[in-house]
Amino acid sequence: MKKILITGGAGFIGSHVVRRFVTNYPQYEIVNLDKLTYAGNLENLTDIENKPNYRFVKADIADAVAMNGLFEKENFDAVIHLAAESHVDRSITDPTAFVITNVIGTVNLLNAVREYWKGDYDKKRFYHVSTDEVYGALGDEGMFTETTAYDPHSPYSASKASSDHFVRAYHDTYGLDCVISNCSNNYGSNHFPEKLIPLAINNIKNNKPVPVYGKGENIRDWLWVEDHARAIDVIFHQAKTGETYNIGGHNEWKNIDLINLLCSIMDEKLGRQAGTSAKLITYVTDRAGHDLRYAIDSTKLQNELNWVPSLQFEEGLAKTVDWYLENEDWLNNVTSGNYQSYYEQQYNS
Repeated sequence: MKKILITGGAGFIGSHVVRRFVTNYPQYEIVNLDKLTYAGNLENLTDIENKPNYRFVKADIADAVAMNGLFEKENFDAVIHLAAESHVDRSITDPTAFVITNVIGTVNLLNAVREYWKGDYDKKRFYHVSTDEVYGALGDEGMFTETTAYDPHSPYSASKASSDHFVRAYHDTYGLDCVISNCSNNYGSNHFPEKLIPLAINNIKNNKPVPVYGKGENIRDWLWVEDHARAIDVIFHQAKTGETYNIGGHNEWKNIDLINLLCSIMDEKLGRQAGTSAKLITYVTDRAGHDLRYAIDSTKLQNELNWVPSLQFEEGLAKTVDWYLENEDWLNNVTSGNYQSYYEQQYNS
């Protein structure tokens, strides 16, 4: 049985990846490692927590001693590395935390892999999941490709760019079987409501202001999280070593257009008069160093590994709204902080 470590598996994207691998590959033993910070929520995985091929380990990738001990004990065959601090605003307030987790934590995992795989890298793989923000910003035209030069503008994107470089360096220097993917903005179920879409859904539901940076003209490419998990599955199993793949949703939207669409969907779902939710839109001071536009070219992934996104944004956004409205207990637990005590007795001892 292949034993796979998935880091950050209690988070938004990570939980979808864990669920997919546990469900689709019963022949694999999946070990979910998460520090359970504010963004880690094991309620995301209650449907698979008792599966025989799934285990959870509470640990911090920034703790090198803990990582070495874990690898010595478990003898993993592969690592899918998603654990990261990911919120740009938090990186502006506390950049050091992003360096510790995203850079040092990644290097700790790479060192553990080197030590315990002992040069025997046949049929072993280190898969690093990253972001399109490492590329910087685009003008009105063009798209990020796998050969776009790195130009990070926030502490978050700088920390992810650094971790990408370390992964490539370990592949080139030590011969590790490494692959990297860089994705666009994700949306979907189980998303902590500090990011734009779940924050707006929660605020509209509760008749609170919906903050929009600047004039709302920043453009993002939106990727449904389950399409992302499927892409990670395909890349993990089929990519050649040393390769990088961009994963995008082919859905470019101005923030203000997205919010207006979301307001219309919420009005319909909540039975409100058209235009009611749009009155909640509140323009706030723009984020420092706010990149104007991101857009991902996923041609390489499509041509080489036959992956394409399955949903257009309007359909995916409606499905996302339905999930949040149907899972009020989850949303209330997250916004109140009650989710943090969900497994406290089991995992904080």
